[in-house]
Amino acid sequence: MAGDTGHGQQLRFTVLGPVRARRGRELLNTGSPQQRALLAALLLRGGRTATAPELVDALWGDEPPHAALAALRTYASRLRKAFGRDADVLVSESGGYAVRVGFGCLDIDRAEHLVAEAEKTRASGDRHRARDLINEVLGLWDGEPLAGLPGPYAETQRTRLEEWRLSLIETRLDLDLEVGSHAEAVSELTALTAAHPLRERLRELLMLALYRSGRQAEALAVYADTRRLLADELGVDPCPELSELQQRILNADADLALPFIPDDRPYAGPAFIRPAQLPATVSDFTGRAAFVDELGDQLATCDGRVMAVSAVAGIGGVGKTTLAVHVAHAARHHFPDGQLYVDLQGTGPLPAEPEAVLGSFLRALGILDSAIPEGVQERSALFRSTLDGRRVLALLDNARDAAQVRPLLPGTEGCAALVTSRARMVGLAGAHLVDLDVMSPDEALVLFTRIVGTERVEAERDAAMDVVAACGFLPLAIRIAASRLAARRTWTVSVLARKLGDERRRLDELRAGDLAVTATFELGYGQLEPGQARAFRLLGLADGPDISLAAAAAVLDLDTDATEELLESLVDTSLLESAAPGRYRYHDLVRLYARACAERDGEGEAALSRLLDFYLATAAGVYVLERPGDQLLAHLTPTTHPGLAFTDQSAAADWLFAEAGCLLACARQHASATGDTLRRSVDLLLAAKDLAESGADSRLYEQAATALLAATQAAEDTRAEGRARTVLTHVNSLAGRFAQADEHALHAVLLGRAAEDPIPCGYASNNRGIIATYEKRYEDAEAYLEQALACFREDGNRPCAASALSNLARVHLDTGRIGSAIELAEQTIAIYRENKVSWRLANGLYTYGMALTHARRFDEALEQLSKAMLIFVDNRQRLWEAMTHYRLAEVHLAAGRPTAAAHHAEQALKLRGIGGEWRRSNILTVLGRSLEALGQPGRARACWTEALAVYEQLGSPEAAEVRSLLSVVQAA
Repeated sequence: MAGDTGHGQQLRFTVLGPVRARRGRELLNTGSPQQRALLAALLLRGGRTATAPELVDALWGDEPPHAALAALRTYASRLRKAFGRDADVLVSESGGYAVRVGFGCLDIDRAEHLVAEAEKTRASGDRHRARDLINEVLGLWDGEPLAGLPGPYAETQRTRLEEWRLSLIETRLDLDLEVGSHAEAVSELTALTAAHPLRERLRELLMLALYRSGRQAEALAVYADTRRLLADELGVDPCPELSELQQRILNADADLALPFIPDDRPYAGPAFIRPAQLPATVSDFTGRAAFVDELGDQLATCDGRVMAVSAVAGIGGVGKTTLAVHVAHAARHHFPDGQLYVDLQGTGPLPAEPEAVLGSFLRALGILDSAIPEGVQERSALFRSTLDGRRVLALLDNARDAAQVRPLLPGTEGCAALVTSRARMVGLAGAHLVDLDVMSPDEALVLFTRIVGTERVEAERDAAMDVVAACGFLPLAIRIAASRLAARRTWTVSVLARKLGDERRRLDELRAGDLAVTATFELGYGQLEPGQARAFRLLGLADGPDISLAAAAAVLDLDTDATEELLESLVDTSLLESAAPGRYRYHDLVRLYARACAERDGEGEAALSRLLDFYLATAAGVYVLERPGDQLLAHLTPTTHPGLAFTDQSAAADWLFAEAGCLLACARQHASATGDTLRRSVDLLLAAKDLAESGADSRLYEQAATALLAATQAAEDTRAEGRARTVLTHVNSLAGRFAQADEHALHAVLLGRAAEDPIPCGYASNNRGIIATYEKRYEDAEAYLEQALACFREDGNRPCAASALSNLARVHLDTGRIGSAIELAEQTIAIYRENKVSWRLANGLYTYGMALTHARRFDEALEQLSKAMLIFVDNRQRLWEAMTHYRLAEVHLAAGRPTAAAHHAEQALKLRGIGGEWRRSNILTVLGRSLEALGQPGRARACWTEALAVYEQLGSPEAAEVRSLLSVVQAA
């Protein structure tokens, strides 16, 4: 048999496409279409013998040639010759023929095996794996099955195999919806329903995918379109399943938001990613037995209840996090579907936003970014839906208040939340509240002994008890004091006790509620070497969730090796925590103490200035790497300390997005500054403008910009205010808030002229031109863009001049000057290429593609836009990625390819959360046009209705066009 000739040289056959035979990489000559039809007829019988009459009927049907039997013998002989040493796979017996091959040597056999495995995997609950297997099956298809083969048997089998492929696609799409990829499925389902309009299962899946994507009106419109089509074509009503789904959507059935699991299939757990985010538990955890038991019982008995919530409250340093992490680890086996963790930074200046936390949780659970909606309520609903039927524990550490926690609660049976906070969570309905006090004397002594060592403590037990008493029996204080003693082998416990007694004093700034905390910090700080003490003081000044090694080196004005040695020594004393390799953070109480120490020595302002320099210099380097030739760098406020230098653009972008939280915190921290420091803070936002477009960081970016604008106005700093308004022009324009953007831009230009600053004069004028173009004020737009162009040229800023030319091309396009628009776009591309500009070249290609579309040179337009798309994707420009999909949809629609147009419009809608409602409405308008062309007027009407509501709210001129579209479809 073919399966016995060696793995690499087996004779293998395909029928899920052209019928072929291969040996290794060699493609064998299997002869004429009629001869291959014989081979297919034998392969599809699974090794069973086909008689000569059956084969004659399969190849020729009712009209066989006179010499049909002779022809069969000839074909069989030629096939054996082609098979060479594997000729024996084709056997003659009982007056007929059979082809017998080993397992895995025929593609359809492998497909059937994978489908069976997928069914078993799905039944076990692993839907992600099942989806992967079905995708592997679909990957075996190579175009039309039995392509080019004649005869009735081949035609029948082609139909059967095509139907099987469609049913497998439906299965995979069903799995897509089960694992939360509904947004991704909409595009494919739209195309499939257009290609197979009477296939109701596809319509059902499309309705569900749209509904879960927050597009209820479109989901209902799919039903209306289907009912109309079935009545017109077949004279029947939709199937009961489709009608039932429509009613459930109308009733906003909460279960529809959950992964669909048919009643006849058992569910044995989740198939999503199982997060394991709990921090490591401490090896010397001590005492708290009653609390461990109490909380453990709560978590162990959460099954059958809507949700178990336990909230641990207590003063800082009392061990809330340590206890919660220890209990969570002990309860892991009760939550096999995963454990989530977040530090909510409730005691810091910038508590974590619930919306951002939910985004990180959803990503940890396997939800794609494109499927994560905007808004706390929408994300919270998706979070609860994703966890339904699963057993997941969420540890919400360091919460500020109940309002911060509520959206983060799982809310479903079998799940639990463990919350720590300094405040009692009385506002969490149904929560089991635990008030954590300091340790008992015995527990405190055990903890101290485990760190210091039994021998030293037993020799001076009374002194050891004095130490833990001086620490107020507070675990954090005990750990710091014990770590200090453990590091000094020449000290006795009595020495430590005396130092604690002598150095007890209160600092008003600390307000920890216990004298022992300050005393313990004083002890730990007082025994540091001078370099360690300086590092401890200065690093505590920086806002932000943590700090990188490179940023810490800037704060300390040391090289990274020396900085790392200092920081690791502070970690050893428990005064600093290592959040991850190369990243460090303080306990919030320790940070307060460090800041109090820094305020006493007066070096803090210089340290923060170096940190600001570090972020500005590094961000500027990233900016110029992405935009070579851009003159922004020449106009930024000079820095005296260097930043990181990158040669790889991808590494530079990685740094910018990884440091976003710390960088923006640094900028915002200087919102009360003046002079050079305030100017550098504003310039930092200019250099890090890519964060405004990222979606994940855009809100923090806007908050920092708003705070800095207020600071520039208070300081009456004309130049800084002009730049801050330039930043906010960009932010508001991206969000589609054009009136606010234009107001900022107007003031920015005026301030720029007063300060003779080319940044607002050029950049804000360019933005004014863009906004006026969007608002169809073309005369104004052209004037603003000419002003920007003159400013950029005077400044020698050729890349930005190219940007103005590109925007000017848009004005020419919209006013019917297609030829000049194409010329301007070509000039733009030439300048970008001359300056070796990286992703900005894509903006030129984008505009060029638009101009070529207007010129009806569709193939060229697709080529240019596809090139732009690749650049935008590589550079993580998600807004422009979405807009390029939108422009590709326009090209395909103009070229009469509505299916492809709908696909690209759906891809654009997937990149939600960026670009604002105005841009989303533009995409919906094009999608509606595509759907109308595909014979789905109901869904088109839903898209246009949604777009019109936004346009009317914004007062956008596009409203008139959409009203016209709606009047036509309603009249029909």
